[in-house]
Amino acid sequence: MTDSQIRMFGAEWCRDCRRTKAQLDELGVAYDYIDLEAEPAAADVAKQISGRTQIPVVVYPDSTHHVEPSNADVETKLKELSLI
Repeated sequence: MTDSQIRMFGAEWCRDCRRTKAQLDELGVAYDYIDLEAEPAAADVAKQISGRTQIPVVVYPDSTHHVEPSNADVETKLKELSLI
């Protein structure tokens, strides 16, 4: 992963995580997916970033983040960062 890449913390059982992953995939945006089922300790990292326990946590290259973002939130941020 590079600093210019998006990181997404999520889990397969999470409907919002699956939706956000699908959106990023459809838009062709590169991201590093951190599977909290495979890496349970990463949940602490996600909580440190967001201050919350909800997922997904999407961290952008400008160090901002979204928690449980809507598709519109993600799209707006990606446009702001000129990633789409």
